[in-house]
Amino acid sequence: MGLYWILAILMMLQQEHYPDPLVIERNGQVVLEMSRAQYSDSRTGIPFIVQENLNKGMETIDKRVQKPAVNAALDGNGRILPDHTGSKLDRKTFEERFYSFIFEGGFSQLEVPMLTTFPRVDGELLSTIKGNRIGQYATYYNSNNKNRSHNVSLAAKAINNYVVFPNERFSFNEVVGKRTKETGYLRAPVIVRGEMSEDIGGGICQISSTLFNAVDRAGLKIVERYSHSRNVKYVPPGRDATVSWNGPDFVFQNKYDQPVLIRAYAGGGQVSIVICSSDDIQAKKRQVPSASKKLPEEVKLEMDAGGSEPRANRTD
Repeated sequence: MGLYWILAILMMLQQEHYPDPLVIERNGQVVLEMSRAQYSDSRTGIPFIVQENLNKGMETIDKRVQKPAVNAALDGNGRILPDHTGSKLDRKTFEERFYSFIFEGGFSQLEVPMLTTFPRVDGELLSTIKGNRIGQYATYYNSNNKNRSHNVSLAAKAINNYVVFPNERFSFNEVVGKRTKETGYLRAPVIVRGEMSEDIGGGICQISSTLFNAVDRAGLKIVERYSHSRNVKYVPPGRDATVSWNGPDFVFQNKYDQPVLIRAYAGGGQVSIVICSSDDIQAKKRQVPSASKKLPEEVKLEMDAGGSEPRANRTD
């Protein structure tokens, strides 16, 4: 009998006495039980790890134990709310220990190894970029339309306190995320292919359009912007930016050598967005026409679901 088969038989006999399953714990609480049969294959005589299954197992563990880091932020009075570190699964260490469990045995419980995660924005950075306003814009809406007002406010909160670092791109769709009932958005008027209807998230184009004008005034680079197929009422003609999930996006890039901070608020029928940075920034501001404060009886001409082919306006 060859040496390979002798080793394989010895290993298989030895593994019959190894503990199973491996109980993954965090602070005394069971996170997951991982059986040998699910994560390894010994049909060839010598076991090997099914990496795809192990990766899925680590994803499950990470989702159950991770604690996201919290960025520093400004409250409504401009005071700095402190940042907090977070934690996540240390995958490299976990994988090494799991291999030991499969091939060497000797233990049946494993405390989740953790890594500390740090926020993108700490209080020290925020204190240096919150004071110098390099661009701002305001638009107005009918606050009597409760669902639309709710969506506008929710999207404003999503971009508020967001910091864009030098050469970084800001994508409205990525930052705000998918507009669904589960994420809190309500049905409100939109225009789809020229027809009035209602859809989840109606109204958020007022936030993307207000942001576009504030960003343009600040002299930031507009990478991607689409106009609606017809004029909307809350910005001057041609000054809008339509967005939709898996569709048009509004993207800009910070070409300055300093980070910029987005401050956004919506309430009482007004959207206000301010772009701030440090005193050291050499901003090249642009002239942008202001929005009218006069509202129609009902602001409905909102189209964040595409409409007919939007007019593209890109500067790559």
